Amino acid sequence: MSASTTRHPAVSAKAPPRLGLILVACCLGQFMNVLDASVVNVALPVISDELRFERSGFQLQWVNNAYTIAVCGFLLLGGRLADLFGQRRIFLAGAGLFTLASCVGGLADGPATLVLARGFQGLGAAVMAPATLTVLGSNFTEPAARARAFGMWSAVSGAGGAIGVLVGGMITEWFSWRWILLVNVPLGLALLAVVRWAVPETRRPEKGRGLDVPGAVTVTLGLMAVVYAIAESHTHGWRSPQVVTALTAGVALLALFLLIQARLAAHPLVPLGVFRNRPVATANAVAFCSIAALFSTFYFFTLVLQHVLGYSPLRTGLAYLPLSLGIAVGGWGVSSVVPRTGPRPILLGGLSLSVAGLLWLSRADETAVYVSDLLGPALLLGLGMGAVLNATTSAATAGLPPHQAGLASGLLNTTRQLGSALGLVILATAASARTASAGAEAGSEAARHALASGYGLALAGAALFAFAGLLAALAVPAPVRESSRPSRGGGGSLAS
Repeated sequence: MSASTTRHPAVSAKAPPRLGLILVACCLGQFMNVLDASVVNVALPVISDELRFERSGFQLQWVNNAYTIAVCGFLLLGGRLADLFGQRRIFLAGAGLFTLASCVGGLADGPATLVLARGFQGLGAAVMAPATLTVLGSNFTEPAARARAFGMWSAVSGAGGAIGVLVGGMITEWFSWRWILLVNVPLGLALLAVVRWAVPETRRPEKGRGLDVPGAVTVTLGLMAVVYAIAESHTHGWRSPQVVTALTAGVALLALFLLIQARLAAHPLVPLGVFRNRPVATANAVAFCSIAALFSTFYFFTLVLQHVLGYSPLRTGLAYLPLSLGIAVGGWGVSSVVPRTGPRPILLGGLSLSVAGLLWLSRADETAVYVSDLLGPALLLGLGMGAVLNATTSAATAGLPPHQAGLASGLLNTTRQLGSALGLVILATAASARTASAGAEAGSEAARHALASGYGLALAGAALFAFAGLLAALAVPAPVRESSRPSRGGGGSLAS
């Protein structure tokens, strides 16, 4: 027994892993990551007043931009680090940095400190997020158990964004905005303890399989430059010098990264052959489109509730509960189905529900009533996207060897982050143009109608993103059926 354990390529010779605690640790880590991407939004006006952003020269959107740019830039590197230096070690490093940065941000006495802390939070999340999925894939190897674990992780990933609006509203209204960040400190300490005790460590990489430093530098700087350009385009426009310069530099660095991976790197950070894996390639395309739709909806649904219908932050958060519940039920509900059917039918069904829900939601205006106009589309979108998140995760990690698990996780998370950033900028630009064309006086009934029209256009655009994901899902291969003869090799199908 000890000999066979020693030869295992993924885990070290330790006692059998505590799978329940491993699942708790991975879901808690991912919940903290996703929560912090949305929880701050409701509190931004209060943060601006208390820390005097307008007088400091800092732009308020950098509270979010600093987090997003750091996450997008470092996700691929973070995923590869888990493969090279051990999943538990990197999980602990990411969780520790995230917790420390949350503490600093919660105690910030000025805009510079808060923005810097948010950037380091994003760096911690970029290291921790791929590790959570890699640890699940390495420890849950039986197909049904793995599907259930991925279902829970996916449900947390989707619902965390919606729950962030509720948590942000409650904390802002009842306590202080600082607790939006400080609440991560006890959660982070608990996470560190569970990871240290329950998650088994992977082996060190074989000698000679080092980090591709030129590839890591170029892809990290390239992604950060592209995301910076996307973020700034909403404020300064696509033709502004800073946006054009950043976008040009980012594209050039990413082109250089591809050259390094294809021709120069002995051990590439991202072996380009991974994209010949059809489930991985198509799943990332679906992930880009579906997350562009979902996270843009979080933003515009909040604006509809607060700016058009006049909801308070707390009432806005409560209005998100059906959407959060739908995502959780959808993700968990398909867990037992994915191993039998493969991800394609789940993706097609889930995206169809999402398109229907978004088109319905896009019709909401200043006369909308929650029960008759908003509850139904929220449930449809939640159930559909919960199923999509689960099936996408299964497809994006299928058919890859254990030493590329972190790569697949980092790639999927990077695709999702880019989808959320680019989708929001495109739809926000469309919404602003539609609202400005109305020319209504601020505060008037006509202004509410103009805002509703702009947000409705953005939500219809989110439906188009979901439909594009539906078309991409048609290319996801059907599962390989096992032959009637008993299998001796233990190889899984694409569904596993």
